[in-house]
This record gives sequence, C-alpha cells and structure tokens, in this order.
Amino acid sequence: MKKHGEHGRESKYRENSLSLVGAVSLGTSVMIGAGILVLTGQIAELAGALFPLAFLTAAIVTAFSAYSYVKLSNAYPFAGGIAMFLQKAYGKGTVAASGALLMYFSMAINQSLVARAFGTYTVQLFNVGINSWLITLMSVGLLVFAFLINISGNRVIGFFSLLMAFLKIGGILIFALTGLWISGVPLESTITLEDSSLTGFIAAMALAILAYKGFTTITNSGSEIVDPHRNVGRAIMISISICVVIYLLVAMAVSLNLSLPEIVAAKNFALAQAARPVFGDWGLWFTVLLAIVATVSGVIASMFAVSRMLAMLTETKLVPHSHFGMPGTIQKHTLVYTVVVAIFLTLFFDLSRIASLGAIFYLVMDIVVHWGVLRHLRQEIKANLCILIAAIILDAVVLTAFVSVKASTDMLVIYTAIIGILLIFLGERVFLQRSRG
Repeated sequence: MKKHGEHGRESKYRENSLSLVGAVSLGTSVMIGAGILVLTGQIAELAGALFPLAFLTAAIVTAFSAYSYVKLSNAYPFAGGIAMFLQKAYGKGTVAASGALLMYFSMAINQSLVARAFGTYTVQLFNVGINSWLITLMSVGLLVFAFLINISGNRVIGFFSLLMAFLKIGGILIFALTGLWISGVPLESTITLEDSSLTGFIAAMALAILAYKGFTTITNSGSEIVDPHRNVGRAIMISISICVVIYLLVAMAVSLNLSLPEIVAAKNFALAQAARPVFGDWGLWFTVLLAIVATVSGVIASMFAVSRMLAMLTETKLVPHSHFGMPGTIQKHTLVYTVVVAIFLTLFFDLSRIASLGAIFYLVMDIVVHWGVLRHLRQEIKANLCILIAAIILDAVVLTAFVSVKASTDMLVIYTAIIGILLIFLGERVFLQRSRG
C-alpha cells in the first residue's frame, strides 16, 4: 500500500520564489491587518491614556523576541520556519510538535480576528448593529476568498500581497499624518497618567505584541525566499521597523482626535470613529476601504504562511493527517484545515476573546522557542545569553499581567486557553506514542 506522499500529495516548495520585498510585504500584511484596525481600541481599554506608548514598549519586547528568530533563520532557513526551529531545539517529540501547534492555532486565531475586523468595519457603511449577522457572513466570505487566492500559487500571492501592502501602508500613513496635522495638539499633551495603571499597561502590551507577531510568518517561508540565510532575518527586522512607525503614528492620531471613553466605546472600529473628525463625511468611507484592503491582505498572507508550517509538521509525522479524499498536495490540504479552523473561531468567538486567546497562545509558544534556543542551540547558532534570558523574562511578565487582568474580567478566556493548551500537549503525546509504538 502506497504512503500518502507517494500519491503525489506531498507539499511542494519552490526555492527562490519570494523576493526580499515580497517577504517584507507578507510580514507587514499579517501585522498591519489586525494590529491597527482592531487592537488599537482594545489596547486603549487596558492601557488607558498611555496606550500609544504600549505599542512602542511592545516593539522593544518584540525586538528581544525577534533576536532568536533572526539567529535561527540565518542558521536554518527552512520552509516551515518555527516548526523546524522547535524540532532543532527539542527533537521530534511532544514539546516541538505542541509548540508548533500553539503557533499554528495562534495564527489561525489571528485570521479569525482579522476576518472579524473586516466584517465589523464594513458594516459601518450600513445602518446595522454591531451584532448583526452580516458581520459573520462577511467575515466567513473573506476567509473563503483568502483560501481561493492561496491555492493560486506563490507568485499570485506575492504580487497581491505587495500591491495590498503598498495601498494599505500608504493609506494608513495618510490617515495618521493628516490626523496629527489637523489636531494641532502637541505630542506631550497626549501622554498622561490619567486612567492608567501599571498592570493594565503591561497587559495591554500583550495585545500590542500580538500586533507585531506577524513577523514570525516570514520564517515559515524559509527557503522559498531568495538568499534565505540573509534575507529572512532582514525581512523580519524591516517588517517590524515599518510597523513600529505606523503603529505609533496611528495611535497618536487616534488619541488626538478621540477622547479615551470614545476610543473604548468604539474599540472594535476605533479608526473609523477617529477618521470622522479628520476627514469629515468622507472619513468613514476612507477608513472602511482602508480596512478592507488591510484585512484582505492580512488574511491571505497569514493563511499562506501558517498552512506551510502545518504541512511541514505533517511531512515530519508530528501531527496526524487525513486527506479525506481531497486531491492535490498536503500543502493544499492544510489550507483547507486552516480555513475551517478560522471559520469555526469566527462563528463562535467575539473580537475581544479571539485577540486574548491569540495573545496567550503566542506568548506561551514564544517562551518555548526562547527556552529551546537557550538550552539546546545557543552555542550552535552563537546566540547571546543575556538577550535570550531577557526575552524569556519579558514574555513571562507580559503574559502574567495579561492573564491577571483577564482573570478578573473574563475567566472564560482563561479556561479556554488552559484547556486548549492541555489538549494540544496531551493530544500530541498520545499521537506520538501510538505512531511510534
């Protein structure tokens, strides 16, 4: 009996099929898609008046985290990225597989988050409530569209992502710079301690970090990027740098044109509200069109990267796989699984809980990656001990603060996260024991 791969269903990666610019556009597409549109309001709700600084301090934490990924990418530029990094650190066992699945579900959650943002912003053009079924319908429609684009191949995805990244970055910069110019308010007047707390601010950083985590999707393309030993790390740093500037400018523009209560009240579509005083009657249309471009490209880029990581886990027999009679490669099968998971989350979770689950899953996975580098790969990839320890401590502090805040406001998120993590680790342990027994 032939194995699954012998039927021609193995994933197929094309080396040198993504340029440095294409890789940067993929990273920024994933980050900007949800980071600005949805998380700005949620971060303001936690951090208070200091929320613009939450984006800046989160970028510092992200920079420490990015160090491990850059060093790993330079040493092991494989398609599948984080899945392969974890295998290098922990071997082909439960920890590596579970950590990779945490990343996978974190990215699937991100796709659901961005799809929900698409629906939430788009319905602002119609006279419907924020709980309208149209939001869900539009969100699911976007996920299906992203799936269709992804099965078209790397070149279509790369061109589409580059075009969308250019349009949305340009549009967001217009929004931010115009908002700062029209407000005429000095920078220092927006930075106050009013309505802010240290715990809330640190907890807000968890969501802000979630807004940056899209850089990790670049590692999932690995050898598909031209000159990967150099360009994967470059693409990561360029993407983060672009987003730091954009996030800070937008956060300042929003804070200058809306009061904190107004931002919190419109937390799921804060940019749309902030655009009204900036652009007048055309502000809503401008922001919604910008949101459509940002979310569409964000979902496409995220789905592209994470499906490849799941395909790599499948090929290395770290996760179970069934093609359910579907034709094509494993890579196309993982696209189907990914869109199904994202649609399920979109149907049954709201924006706040989706973002919270994504932040918890990502920070846990990030700590697992840093610990693996520290214990097993530090000398091999010549990583700095102090930076690795700092990255672990910073992640742990942010995660603790975030869980503490959520435990006092929404225990369902905490229970769901704990159960999800336990199911992933226990499920992987049982699967690996049976498959190797």
